[in-house]
Amino acid sequence: MEISGSSMVVAILCVGLITLGWKVVNWVWLKPKKLERYLRQQGLSGNSYRPLIGDLTDNFKMTKEALSKPMEFSHDIVPHVFPLLQETFNKYGKKSFIWLGPVPTVVIFDAELMRETLTKYRVFEKPHSNPLLSLLATGLISYEGDKWVKHRRIINPAFHIDKMKDMLPAFQVACENMLSKWETHFSSKETCELDVWPYLCTFSADAISRAAFGSNFEEGEGFFKLQKELGALTREVLYSVCIPLLRFLPTKRNRSMKQIPNEMAICLRRIINKREKAMRAGEATEDDLLGILLKSNFSEIQEHGDDKDVGMSIEEVIEECRVFYLAGEDTTKDLINWTLVLLGKHQDWQRRAREEVVQIFKNKPDYAGLNRLKIVNMILYEVLRLYPPVIFTIREITKETKLGDISLPPGVQLFVPILFVHHDKEIWGDDVHEFKPERFSEGVSKASKNEVAPFFSFSTGPRTCIGQNFALMEAKTVITMILQRFTFELSPAYRHSPFNMLTLEPQYGTQIIFHKI
Repeated sequence: MEISGSSMVVAILCVGLITLGWKVVNWVWLKPKKLERYLRQQGLSGNSYRPLIGDLTDNFKMTKEALSKPMEFSHDIVPHVFPLLQETFNKYGKKSFIWLGPVPTVVIFDAELMRETLTKYRVFEKPHSNPLLSLLATGLISYEGDKWVKHRRIINPAFHIDKMKDMLPAFQVACENMLSKWETHFSSKETCELDVWPYLCTFSADAISRAAFGSNFEEGEGFFKLQKELGALTREVLYSVCIPLLRFLPTKRNRSMKQIPNEMAICLRRIINKREKAMRAGEATEDDLLGILLKSNFSEIQEHGDDKDVGMSIEEVIEECRVFYLAGEDTTKDLINWTLVLLGKHQDWQRRAREEVVQIFKNKPDYAGLNRLKIVNMILYEVLRLYPPVIFTIREITKETKLGDISLPPGVQLFVPILFVHHDKEIWGDDVHEFKPERFSEGVSKASKNEVAPFFSFSTGPRTCIGQNFALMEAKTVITMILQRFTFELSPAYRHSPFNMLTLEPQYGTQIIFHKI
């Protein structure tokens, strides 16, 4: 019997549709239900699976409700910032899971298991594909395995503690620019009220631009405008009601989210090309992050020859520059913001910090003096405990893995709630929600009831944030320069509402009353 060509095409289409249909059914229903049964057999509890949306719609509604009004001033912020997490813990305890769409995600509430998850970076990897977040930046923060090792090795020299001395003038100039703008609001008065949040956003952009690229904020204005626009679009998607497959449709927002990274790459390529040209002419300096990175990359390539896997390509350098901007700008402005909030509220600690600053510095802060600050250091660590810029991270299971007494199958994710463990009474004591910098008087390791404090603001283990020293020195520089010029308190207009916009930000700004010294 002969089979016509059209019949063959129909048969192939039918097989293709059946295969596709099976994959969709497996992804939407069969696989999630199988994983759910497995987790429940392990003694884990959570809401029943709802096709595609899981707990995402609940999370959206609960977060929207929490953010519909400011909270009473308190450092007990978990229910406000992440109500789904608080509800999950209240209902199911420390052995629980949530649904991020069709993916069951085990919440690691136990501090030691969190440490194990973050330390064993080759076992518990970052999610391999998150198209939405990868639009913001990839680079070192998202790479795994040998590629991560190579990039970390090349980038390390740029963040060596000795190199931080060269970054200090950039922080001082950017901070001086910001404080000069503040002083214009005083005129003949000795007191003025400011919303410092927009100023901190501009300052952090200026500071990272100067420290990383040796250019001021105005020269990088096009890039920052694009980054701000892309960040706003990404946040809009992350905090909107989950509509499956919506990101694949050619909407205006989706087209913009694909176009903007290309325009950002053009801006950065222009800066990098200019620097490489200066390097070839022997005119480039090595006192900023980009210069150090390019030199380190060049040395890596020279040392290992023409192997295509050696060194970083121009595209990879661009991605690392985007990471510099994203991580360096967002996390530091958050840390400075919450430090001003807490010092504005806790006048005794503001006074103690100022006394220390006046004793150590006669003029602008210098590198040696910044390293001698003890009280300011304690304050910053307590701020990072109560208000960590990054409140959670996610890892994925790619093969059958044991974590504690739980066996986890591939296809499951792990949710590491940094904010929650920083506010856990069992770890920090009954005063966990109080601002007590003295916890850190003997350093981070002895700050809690645990043998080693579960302090994860900069992560832990091999993937500890490479920019930790950079962020802390920038924050200490700014806080020192502010304390030298002003006393301040929170304005009655301030409304307390921390919310997670990729990092922990003030929803209604930060209104502070300043007094000239």
